[in-house]
Amino acid sequence: MSVNYFRALRTNLIPKEVVGVGGCRTFSAGGGKTKKGSKGGGAADAPKESTLSKEVKSTTVVGCNILKDGVDPKILPDSEYPDWLFHLLDKRPALSELRRKDLETLPYEDLKRFVKLDNRARIKENNSMKAKN
Repeated sequence: MSVNYFRALRTNLIPKEVVGVGGCRTFSAGGGKTKKGSKGGGAADAPKESTLSKEVKSTTVVGCNILKDGVDPKILPDSEYPDWLFHLLDKRPALSELRRKDLETLPYEDLKRFVKLDNRARIKENNSMKAKN
């Protein structure tokens, strides 16, 4: 269909600017990189097996290097990392749980979290009330 469209454009001698606006560009399904006789690219798209040894995988952080001439960093013992790093994934109390507790006895971090979550909840409630009116 598109071939007939372009033939018609050539015979009518329409300027190139108009053809660029109305033209349609298409690509082949295989992208031109398929081997003869192959259908699709199922085997070529499969993930390749890693060539790194198990020793290298267990001692370095593979793929963490961001520098062009750098190397992947080595994994250090736990004592070399800061203490806060191991507490990043700890469960923190939800707002409903913090509301049930006495605010006078809360530690500073929990009190700070309570204020933040409570403000966020009040803002959402105010916005929903304004949206209904």
